[in-house]
Amino acid sequence: MSRTPALARRFFDRYEPVHGITYFAPGVRSAFDAMGFVGFWRGYFAGRSAPLGRVPVELVTATFYNFSTERVAKAIPAIWDIAAPEEMVRVRQDTAVAALQGYGLGDDTPGVAEAAELAGLAARNAPLDGRPLFAANRALPWPDAPLAALWHAATLLREHRGDGHIAVLVSEGISGRESNVFHVGAGAVPADFIKRTRDYSDEEWASCVRSLQERGLLTPTGTLTEAGRTLKEHVETRTDSLSLSALDALDDDSVERLFRALTPITRTVIAGGDLPAATPMALRRDELDDDSARL
Repeated sequence: MSRTPALARRFFDRYEPVHGITYFAPGVRSAFDAMGFVGFWRGYFAGRSAPLGRVPVELVTATFYNFSTERVAKAIPAIWDIAAPEEMVRVRQDTAVAALQGYGLGDDTPGVAEAAELAGLAARNAPLDGRPLFAANRALPWPDAPLAALWHAATLLREHRGDGHIAVLVSEGISGRESNVFHVGAGAVPADFIKRTRDYSDEEWASCVRSLQERGLLTPTGTLTEAGRTLKEHVETRTDSLSLSALDALDDDSVERLFRALTPITRTVIAGGDLPAATPMALRRDELDDDSARL
């Protein structure tokens, strides 16, 4: 098999939307609000950290990486007075599946069962080493219904990739708070969007900019220098390379089958209109007209 990092990136662009509606579908948000998680972020931290259990602020900050300890502490541990982690695991899955059903997807939709089977095989066999958030999600019970199983597999795959991405950033000395600024410098997402969603003061943002400039990674205007572009490309390519291990359990024919089953589902999710054009994940949509894995 001849596989390049580009395959992992194309795979990410297909499974991430299936998981990503967890944060953006109105039905998910309203369900969390009804439980008492008023405001986006309390529900976000409750849902995403629930597989870890009742862990301290420091562990959630470490595994999520790009949020400040102060921001996490606004939610953890108070959210567990509203609902236990076990309940949040169930509610998050149920509301995500309901959102997917709202786009017209179901257990008997063409491609769903095959995508769930193959994505599940990939996720179950992806390496655990150094990937705590992925491991916590993989330890959860596997859903029986195909659509729920597909969402669960997509969740595992995105946390597997995310844990690997953090490992690369750490190895390059880019802190969690600096990583957001670095991402903006690459033109991946707007600065105002990241400042708002990742809770920066002007002072903290300026401090991160100075730190990256002192390393020669940012220009005076906040864009990447040549050295910064080189490092950014390395971080993304290395992340892709590490993510390729999630496909090791599938032969080339199975990878092609997975792409051909999953890509139309991804298009359906995006057509549902709940995923915003700009997200911190910088999803690409320009290649989703091609169902092939290009192996």
